[in-house]
Amino acid sequence: MEKVLRTLQRTLIKYNKSSKCSIMCVRQNSVWTNDGIIKSPFKDIQIPNCTVYDYVWQNLERWPERTMSVCAITGRGYTYEQAFKLSNAFAANLRKKLKIRNGDTVAIMLPNVPDYPLVALGILEAGGVITTINPIYTANEVHRLLLMSEARAIVTLPELVGVIKNAFKLANTEIPLVVVKTNGESTPEGTMAFNDLSEDVHVDKSCLKEVRRSPNDICFLPYSSGTTGLPKGVELTSKNITANCEQINEPKIQLYNETTATHQDSVMSVLPFFHIYAATVLMFHKMSHGIKLVTLPKMNPDHFMNALEKYKTNLVFVAPPLVQLMATHPAASPKTYRHLQMVINGAAPMASTDAERFLNKVQRKIRFNQGYGLTETSPVVCVAPIDSDDYSAVGPPVPSTQLKIVGGDMEPLGPNQTGELLVRGPQVMKGYRNNPEANSEAFADGWFLTGDMAVADENGVVKIVDRIKELIKVKGFQVPPAELEAVLRDHPSVKDAAVIGVPHPTKGESPRAFVVPKEGAKSDIKDISDFVNEKVASFKRIDDIMFVDCIPKSAAGKILKKELKAKYC
Repeated sequence: MEKVLRTLQRTLIKYNKSSKCSIMCVRQNSVWTNDGIIKSPFKDIQIPNCTVYDYVWQNLERWPERTMSVCAITGRGYTYEQAFKLSNAFAANLRKKLKIRNGDTVAIMLPNVPDYPLVALGILEAGGVITTINPIYTANEVHRLLLMSEARAIVTLPELVGVIKNAFKLANTEIPLVVVKTNGESTPEGTMAFNDLSEDVHVDKSCLKEVRRSPNDICFLPYSSGTTGLPKGVELTSKNITANCEQINEPKIQLYNETTATHQDSVMSVLPFFHIYAATVLMFHKMSHGIKLVTLPKMNPDHFMNALEKYKTNLVFVAPPLVQLMATHPAASPKTYRHLQMVINGAAPMASTDAERFLNKVQRKIRFNQGYGLTETSPVVCVAPIDSDDYSAVGPPVPSTQLKIVGGDMEPLGPNQTGELLVRGPQVMKGYRNNPEANSEAFADGWFLTGDMAVADENGVVKIVDRIKELIKVKGFQVPPAELEAVLRDHPSVKDAAVIGVPHPTKGESPRAFVVPKEGAKSDIKDISDFVNEKVASFKRIDDIMFVDCIPKSAAGKILKKELKAKYC
């Protein structure tokens, strides 16, 4: 049924019958092929034949004493050599004391602290698979992800132990719990301290010889809402992630400067490492080039702006709300931004006017580009090249990547025609974990269906127009309406509910709920809002609720959200 609904949904895309002509009229030396495939304008990459762990540390001897990570607030951090040795001991103890074996999943529920890369690389060296959890999630959300990922251990902060133990109760399970102590706290009862495991000089590291992991093995299991519905485990292999790192090494889109005896890039790491954007582009990729990660555990505008100056940050990867902040903060000035060389927007589309407002505060020429990607593509699909001044475009496909834009019946469209964007390349996920139905919806003839509507010009430069999918993006975070609808329907006075995304001046989008009260029930908007907000993370909270008589639905029972938007928005 989902497949039928998705096909019907695609028919809403306006199809121009002249598309074949449009494709055929493009010259053969174009990035467009005669069958409507957009080729990358860049030379194909050679995919590394190694794991993510080996890829990250391959040039360690070139920068052992360089800073690997440093906390923007406390100054606590690690050199590359320290990080390597500590993560190595942690890996050995994961196998020795926590009994982690090849292919076991270990969850990380941490904010951006300097220890995050050490934890991640230690899990990989131990033969484990990383799954990540947002540290502001509730016990209800955590327990579901622990069950879905089948995590064998979890790493977190001492202050989050209570949430996780409540999640254990809900999941009727208990797994080893490791805490990263960032302020000299005591170790909570029933947990192990990360520093004890990573600073253990007596651990027998010979157990690491038992690790058997190949480039084709899954190494990272983030959770995405895909195109619709509840979270799905995205299986990313080492090959997916290392290929994506190599793709963004292309000189014409290069997202870093070489580390030398006299220079080390400093990258602001405020985008969360639990999100694939930061995990690949900021953590794994930048570490492979010996770059300094300036970590910010929580988004505080003043701390963020101060860190740009204090740590001479020259690379910043952002989502639209950060661009807006950098354009409007009282400290926004040429002095504050004097070290900036490159700002790259991702996670959600951004208006070119926001870019221009920010650049007006910089008052000099710096690189500002957009990129596009998804959790399912490791994440990068497109990046605007260095010399691009089109702030509304996400650029051409990265090396070794092909795109196709299709109409409602999957007919390929040509230049300047809008349709659904399809992707093919080595960075595309292996699939959704234990979800054959979702996989059948996400792939067609070897192409990944993004659920995003896009248009590309004659040069293959892509602009993201809109989303087919119903996913709401709040400050770049994914908010699945189905999850909120399920929580709303759990309220004793709610008969039915629907949630849509509506434009928001600072968040990009925010959820709006339509609620049908039960007959005779005492309905109170604040009570319903509080009920939901206690069960979900802060960015998923609903403050905009409307009572309605009924929720419009199709014959198949699908909520007709376009009708809700047309009538109430």
